[in-house]
Amino acid sequence: MLNKKDFLEASRQFKDKKKNPHQRQRYHALLLITKGYTYCETADILFINEQTVSRWVNLYQSKGLDGLKNNSCWGGEHGQTSLKTDSTLETALEKLLVNEMAGDPMSEQKWVRCSGAYLATRLKELGHSVSRNRVYKSLRKMGFSLKRNNKKKYDKSNGPEQHDQFQYIASQRQLFITAGLPIISVDTKKKELIGNFSNKGKVWCKKAEEVYKYDFTSQAICRAVPYGIYDLTKNNGFVYVGTSGDTPEFAAGAIAKWWQEEGCISHPRRKKLLILADGGGSNGYRVQAWKQQIQEKLCDQLGLTVTVCHYPPGCSKWNPVEYRLFSFISINWAGVPLRSLDIMLGYIRGTSNKTGLTVKAFLQRGRYKGGQKVTKEEMERLNIKLHTVCPKWNYTIIPHTS
Repeated sequence: MLNKKDFLEASRQFKDKKKNPHQRQRYHALLLITKGYTYCETADILFINEQTVSRWVNLYQSKGLDGLKNNSCWGGEHGQTSLKTDSTLETALEKLLVNEMAGDPMSEQKWVRCSGAYLATRLKELGHSVSRNRVYKSLRKMGFSLKRNNKKKYDKSNGPEQHDQFQYIASQRQLFITAGLPIISVDTKKKELIGNFSNKGKVWCKKAEEVYKYDFTSQAICRAVPYGIYDLTKNNGFVYVGTSGDTPEFAAGAIAKWWQEEGCISHPRRKKLLILADGGGSNGYRVQAWKQQIQEKLCDQLGLTVTVCHYPPGCSKWNPVEYRLFSFISINWAGVPLRSLDIMLGYIRGTSNKTGLTVKAFLQRGRYKGGQKVTKEEMERLNIKLHTVCPKWNYTIIPHTS
């Protein structure tokens, strides 16, 4: 794009803080284009639209760098996003993102699965005068940023159904919220070796903690299995830490204990529960023992009608427990060796965030053996109703007494 002479001059002009910021932005755009960024990517980085970037490139090609010094090339109202205050814009955007958000369970990084143009269109339908660039600014303010795609093998078996499943989960959440019924998001957090082991992250201190050089399981006191339950309607987290296997019996037992000690108090006189779970693991949609344990421990023993919606395989980071609970726990104990279960439980209980998150932690004692087999006759006795939309991922289990 830029020849060597113009590239050096544009770099000098861009780095000169005394220059007009509007002119510096034009030089910045040309530098990005020269480095291989597309017009769209350049526009997103600079919070302008593609037409403005194209206009500046055309001016450079016809008049050289001198063509960018005229203020008329700024583009006026067409080049800038309107900065008029809309007090309800971010609130409306947050509501749209409820079912579009995902996050890293080990950090505060978040992302959305839909484009800025799509969000701008939806906001306009709701009566907000907003451009795509204004949406980008709001997203950045909320902690989102542009990321390149991570390439992976495309799974043909899940691709066509993923969108339908996300839409169905959103409709089920809204249905339960409208009816005032409880919704929980569940999953097993990364298993942790308890002992003098290194923990990812940094912590303020005068002297670094000395830990083992290698993470040998033989040197661990035990291997902790934290099973998380996040109450979406109350913004409360509950973590049941086991020292045995991550099995369906352990997962269903943790949910049953939560309902007996916490859920029935937070949601009195409610007999229906929506569970959002991953597609795999101890609470996976293929795991027959998971369904059998839900029938036994939650439905028959506690009288609950349980609806389970699984996120499609490969989409676990859209499960709210990942980025609304696990991420803040990881941040809270970052850089701290988890030398005992008491230390681990203490850091989990001390987790909070700006939204008012509270977290309780419990030690779930007991031995849970893996490989539990469920016979064909036991599966036939389950009082389970498959949903018409993506039935392998959505089902309701009803108490036998009802």
